[in-house]
Amino acid sequence: MGKVSKGEKCTFCNEPAVKSISVAEASKYFKIQAEPRGRIYLCKKHYKEYKKMSKEERELERLRW
Repeated sequence: MGKVSKGEKCTFCNEPAVKSISVAEASKYFKIQAEPRGRIYLCKKHYKEYKKMSKEERELERLRW
């Protein structure tokens, strides 16, 4: 059972989190300090923003398979 299902809050707005991503990945798209490890938690609104910003990179990664 992960932290999201236990009721973790969004890192940015204190809404209930729906997804978590690594800090290193999030620092590419959000203004946060990159730590060597760790996770940030995103609510539905911020996760949607993350998906829009990272769409091109995710598609390129899928094509590498």
